[in-house]
Amino acid sequence: MKLRIRRGRAAAGVIPSVFAPRDLLAEATAGMLQRPARSALTALGTVLGVGTFVAILGLTATTSSQIDARFNALTATEVTIEETVDDADQLTGPAFPADADARMRRVNGVKAAGVYWTVRDDRAGSARSAPVGDNAGGERIDVVAASPGVLKAAGPTLAEGRLYDERMAQAGRVAVIGAGTASRLGITTLETHPALFIGEESFTVVGIVDDVERKADLLLSVVVPRTTAEQIWGTPDPTESGMLIATELGAAQQVATEAATALRPDHPEYFKAIPPPDPKTLRSTVGSDLSQLFLLLAGICLIIGAVGIANTTLVAVLERTGEIGLRRALGARARHITAQFLAESGALGALGGLVGTSLGTVTVVAVALARDWTPVVHPASVAAAPLIGLVTGLLAGLYPAWRASRIQPVEALRR
Repeated sequence: MKLRIRRGRAAAGVIPSVFAPRDLLAEATAGMLQRPARSALTALGTVLGVGTFVAILGLTATTSSQIDARFNALTATEVTIEETVDDADQLTGPAFPADADARMRRVNGVKAAGVYWTVRDDRAGSARSAPVGDNAGGERIDVVAASPGVLKAAGPTLAEGRLYDERMAQAGRVAVIGAGTASRLGITTLETHPALFIGEESFTVVGIVDDVERKADLLLSVVVPRTTAEQIWGTPDPTESGMLIATELGAAQQVATEAATALRPDHPEYFKAIPPPDPKTLRSTVGSDLSQLFLLLAGICLIIGAVGIANTTLVAVLERTGEIGLRRALGARARHITAQFLAESGALGALGGLVGTSLGTVTVVAVALARDWTPVVHPASVAAAPLIGLVTGLLAGLYPAWRASRIQPVEALRR
């Protein structure tokens, strides 16, 4: 520490000391390099916090663009129709006509459409397989009556077999089941031509579905043709059935407007079309929720890093009590000691912020490349991250620096 004499006060017998910025930086650097391993571990908390902050903002921005694409490809191409015939006319039967699939396919922009409903338990009974699996006594599994258009609109991925079509639905009793349902029934392959019993009614399993893009409850159900279900268990009650429609991209809103009239020109009030939600609103909501959650985690990491810096700086103050006393005896003021320890903690925070920013950016790029995405990192977050590390270090060093400035030279040298 260099002492500089000011003439006015020197004439009065007082020689004040001045701590130049260059000297402050040199002392802070020497303090960090004195124990480099401990300094690195101290900055690790800030590295993790700032790195998480940058990675979270970058991954949120990157996934938002992917959410947008997925909503456009799936959610924005799905329309569902519900029956409201019970409200319109309580004496009429099911509103969907027998050729509902064909009527909807004639609407411009419709790729596939079909009518479905869940058969009530009191009609269908429990399901079991033959050859008999582990559940020989049968168990309750939802039975969904669906026209062939429902399976096409759901966008299934087949694990084995095929989907039934109109001809197969008319020719015999067939069923399609999800992979989860097949596991529950003990059906592992279709090579043995397994039969499925729903109550006392037998069905031939023609396909096992591994995944679907829409209507995920089909994976946990037994799906049988609509016409077969009507022959065995009768027509559904009003408001029990619905329709799933897969549309071309950008046609969902128009299809939803025309669907009721296309199905029943005489009674369009029997139906309620539900268009897809606004993808921009839904994307912003999901992105906001992700940002809030992940930023909370980043804040926790920064708090942990700040506590680590504060703890290490406080230990350094206790270890360097003799040094602090000697500096005070040689003329260092309390504010000089405060500035020295604040500079050390701030430098550790800034260093951790720089390293964390680099690691966070690399993480975003690596994840994007691994998932074949386009990485998105906002320049503002990259520029602000080192400043966040600096502020974290300064805040963490306030109390230790204050403790160091309160040490009296006589008591320090006595130790």
